[in-house]
Amino acid sequence: MATEADAAEILKIYASYVTDTAITFEYESPSVAEFSQRIEKTLRKYPYIVALEGSRVVGFAYAAAFKARAAYDWAVETTVYLAQDCKGKGLGTKLYLALEDILRRQNIMNLNACIAYTPGADTHLDQTSVAFHEHLGYTKVAHFTKCGYKFGTWYDMIWMEKILGPHPDRPEPVIPITELQDKLFR
Repeated sequence: MATEADAAEILKIYASYVTDTAITFEYESPSVAEFSQRIEKTLRKYPYIVALEGSRVVGFAYAAAFKARAAYDWAVETTVYLAQDCKGKGLGTKLYLALEDILRRQNIMNLNACIAYTPGADTHLDQTSVAFHEHLGYTKVAHFTKCGYKFGTWYDMIWMEKILGPHPDRPEPVIPITELQDKLFR
């Protein structure tokens, strides 16, 4: 599980996506303090996990609220990023599967991924994220046309979804990661 103390290392990974890709639509990399606050806010309810190579953080994945209304409690938005030199080694899959396992234990049922998309690959975006999510069982459920502008280019946005399990008539409440963490990491 990540901690706020991991913010600088995690930000090193994320910053290259901000400055060099259209994978994230942020224009400027956040400060370490702001990133630390993002991690802390996520960890109030959801998992924020890191992959380590020795003591180096080489990837991270987390879940966030899909929408801020109680009826959406069982749906989350998922995110994963890897250090540029760690792509193609199966690490993203391992991170996402670990994240899914935790989310199942929290009683989460729907995983949603918001993905920048371009019909033809360009210097700042290819279809790797779409293929990655398809490989993990996500299906495309929405497509928004030219809704993000970065690097002088209009990009589409797609939403992909994965259902973790059946939707009972009366779902169990979502268990915040703060209550589940001790059971996961014994």
